[in-house]
Amino acid sequence: MIEIGQKAPEFCTPNQDDIEICSRDLIGKWIVLYFYPKDLTPGCTNEACDFTAAEAQFDDLDAVILGVSPDDSAKHRKFIEKYDLSITLLADTDKKMCEDYGVWQLKKFMGRENMGVVRSTFIIDPEGKIAEKWEKVSVRKKKTVKGEKIEVLHSDVVRDRLKELQEAK
Repeated sequence: MIEIGQKAPEFCTPNQDDIEICSRDLIGKWIVLYFYPKDLTPGCTNEACDFTAAEAQFDDLDAVILGVSPDDSAKHRKFIEKYDLSITLLADTDKKMCEDYGVWQLKKFMGRENMGVVRSTFIIDPEGKIAEKWEKVSVRKKKTVKGEKIEVLHSDVVRDRLKELQEAK
């Protein structure tokens, strides 16, 4: 698995519009790179919608949000159109990015085992190094604060950590 401080694996892969997005073209920017299993499924939809809703706040932090799944660009376009997503989705159909980032793993679901994407998020700093990572992400968590149950969005946790990292630089 990738460790904080190590150079992020380089990538070049098509987005939803079949335009190749390469990490080398993003040097100098903060990157929020999140991996998710499948378009048009409940958890993945919530995550994509949450990152879309927070996109302006990430823009203010000079960060680009990239969602990655093994789905092809046509399926990404359907996902984007159905939910009016504004973030960029990368089509990792050969699973190379998933493997390079260590998120393509054996998963157990309903008594069955198969290979799949373990929901994970990485913050890559402007020098191309891993600044933070989350594995086995819960998109939305219930938390009790002062006796009141609140919902904590993963996108908010990522944004808050990105702010901390930038303030520390």
